[in-house]
Amino acid sequence: MGPDHDERGGAVGIGVHVMSDENPIINKVTSSGIVTLDLEELYPQGKRVVFDLKPLLWEEVALKEEDLRTFVKTHDWSQYKGQFVSVHCSADAIVPTWAFMLVATHLQPHAAFVSQGDAEQLERALFTRFVEQFDIEPYRDARVVVKGCSKLPVPLNAYVELSAKLLPVVKSLMFGEPCSTVPLYKAPKR
Repeated sequence: MGPDHDERGGAVGIGVHVMSDENPIINKVTSSGIVTLDLEELYPQGKRVVFDLKPLLWEEVALKEEDLRTFVKTHDWSQYKGQFVSVHCSADAIVPTWAFMLVATHLQPHAAFVSQGDAEQLERALFTRFVEQFDIEPYRDARVVVKGCSKLPVPLNAYVELSAKLLPVVKSLMFGEPCSTVPLYKAPKR
């Protein structure tokens, strides 16, 4: 028998493990008790819309109250039913606070969520609301890995706010993948 075989005649080499009933594969991640929390799986589903005030401006510099009031009375607000909507003005113009508020009062009966800002700010606001409502009790005394590398646009604030919310209840908090984590916190022994 050559150096590339074990005593049973099985091939051996770098990175090769001979399996047998005596040597079952053990999934160390599963047996570690680590709970993975994937924000992508919890991503708020729904259409996102940025309601831009720019088309309602006079010469893209100012807002006329009478024109805005006429618009909000005649606009079909039902088209935003169930959507996540953010009120924004993409023009560099003077838009009074009450204008954003007036539009929001007409969106609120129809939209699932109303905020202010551009698309990125809408995502941040959505996740802030999500984290505020997130039930942390299932993670009490758990070793939690917050999964990274999402395909969906999970904003950074979601990770930060979720970490702060989980900290009082978890045994440990990590970031990454269960097989390769960055430790963030370990609760003191009680």
